[in-house]
Amino acid sequence: MQIYIHIPFCRHKCPYCDFNSHVRRILPWARYQAALCTELRQRLRRQPWRGRVAETLYFGGGTPSLAPPELIAAVIALLRSEGALTADAEISIEVNPGALDEARLDGWRQAGVNRISIGVQSLDPRQLRWLERIHDAEEAREAVEAVRAGGWRRIGVDLIYGLPEQSLDAWLEELSEVARWPVSHLSCYQLAVEEGTVLAARHAARPYPLPDEEQAASMLQESRRLLRDAGWQPYEISNYARGGDRCRHNDGYWRYVDYLGAGAGAWGKYDLPCGGVRRYGNIRHPERYMAAVESGRRPEQEAERRSRRQAAAEALWLGFRRSDGIDLPAFHRRFGASPHALFGGALAGWLQRGLLVEEATSMRLSEEGLLLADAVAAELLATAADEGRADAPPCKPR
Repeated sequence: MQIYIHIPFCRHKCPYCDFNSHVRRILPWARYQAALCTELRQRLRRQPWRGRVAETLYFGGGTPSLAPPELIAAVIALLRSEGALTADAEISIEVNPGALDEARLDGWRQAGVNRISIGVQSLDPRQLRWLERIHDAEEAREAVEAVRAGGWRRIGVDLIYGLPEQSLDAWLEELSEVARWPVSHLSCYQLAVEEGTVLAARHAARPYPLPDEEQAASMLQESRRLLRDAGWQPYEISNYARGGDRCRHNDGYWRYVDYLGAGAGAWGKYDLPCGGVRRYGNIRHPERYMAAVESGRRPEQEAERRSRRQAAAEALWLGFRRSDGIDLPAFHRRFGASPHALFGGALAGWLQRGLLVEEATSMRLSEEGLLLADAVAAELLATAADEGRADAPPCKPR
């Protein structure tokens, strides 16, 4: 089990961002803290979370580094008092270089935060302006130095590639510099034009010169080559660790573990007795979320259930993103059948083409297969959409 806390506030809404983030002139931190703590207490004291202990805690957003350190400390203290965190839990917070200072660093360290993820995104001044980030490249470098000087050794950096008119050489030059920074984790995500964002509207009105599929694939392949040569280990399609420092929280998503989500717009997911899963999403609007909690109502806005077969398909395509792939014995214990028994027809072609590799206890995508991960996912999920099978009994929450 793991816990995700959503901090929905930002100084500025970046045009490409499709996360639940809101700009406010006055930020209601005290009220939001109270709502968060109330929701957490209520969830932790009833099923399916009662008595369970999380191995990771992640503050995401929005811009969590805008929150007062006291809010972060209060959440961690509550979870500790409820016995909901392991002694060695990984506790991460996302920060923006433009929302970082010594007081916050000291407050997080005293609260128990032991991992920091810095949203650098780019070092190119022109691209930073296009992304509408509130920092420049020098501030990004200074942020890494400040975090390092503050005593942290588990430091991650996020980058975006596939930007308008970005050449492969320009991207690799940026990546090469960041690979030499004193950090232990890198996430390299291709820019996605997400429906409903400002970027999507602008792109529809006047398309940006973004890389085509072949160029994007080349960027991914060359990124993996450069980082491997520099001593980094790719452990997921977009994520790299140095010295084995994987982000345990994100790896939990790809391993399909349960996660409790709290805060405006947070999502949670847990297993059902029938082998399926239930996923819930909280009210996205911060003020409506707080009002719901204050009135004693559950702040959930939407929920969905997946049958055993659908959950197995999700677990496969998420697991295939990992370099280690699927743990076959663990998959069988969870779903009561092997991937072949559930999806043999869909998997056979990928295995025959060498896009999937099966070993004694694992199944993973080959290097070539990684480039077609989306196609593998689409086929698996389409196969699982047939709910006329006998393996989909009614699912009821625990």
